[in-house]
Amino acid sequence: MSLIFLALALVILGPAAVAMALRNLIHSALLLVGCWAGIAAFYLWAGAEFVAFAQVLVYVGAVSMIVLFAVLLTRRAPGDATIGAESRRRFASALLTGGAVFGALAGAVVGTDVQMPVATPAPTIGVRELGRQLLGPHAAAVLIMGLLLTITLLGAVVLAAIDRDEPLPPGSPRPPSS
Repeated sequence: MSLIFLALALVILGPAAVAMALRNLIHSALLLVGCWAGIAAFYLWAGAEFVAFAQVLVYVGAVSMIVLFAVLLTRRAPGDATIGAESRRRFASALLTGGAVFGALAGAVVGTDVQMPVATPAPTIGVRELGRQLLGPHAAAVLIMGLLLTITLLGAVVLAAIDRDEPLPPGSPRPPSS
C-alpha cells in the first residue's frame, strides 16, 4: 500500500471522524469540506483530473456553501447548533451497527470469487477540451445555471431575514405586510 494513499486516507477519514464527534454543527460542516477536499486530492492522485476538479467545484464549493447556509439560516437559538448529550449515548450502538455492516460487506467481498473484466480504454478527452466544450457551445447554459443559483441564494437570505425580523440588505424589495 502506498504511503500517499495512507496519507490521503488519513486526510479523508480524520476530519470525518472529528466531525462526528464535535457538538458544533458549523465546525462539523467545515470539517466535511476538508474531507471532500481530501477526496479531490485522492482523485488527483489516481489520475482523474476532471473528477477532482468537479469534486472541488461541486462539493468543496457549492455543496459546502449550501450546507453552511442551511445550518446558519435554520438555526433559531444559540443552543440549536449543538448536538445534545442524549445522542452521544447512541454512539456505541451506531458504532456496533456500522461495524456489523462493514463486517458483512467485507465478508461478502472477500468470499466472492469474481473474475474482473478487462478494462476498455477510456475516451481521450482532456480537461482543456472539456472546458472548451462547456464554455463554447454550452456557455449560455452554464451562465444561466449560475445566475439561477445566485438568485435562489439571495431569495433564501431575504426569506431568512424576514423570518427573523432582521433588517433587509439595502436595495432589497420589501415584501407586502400580512
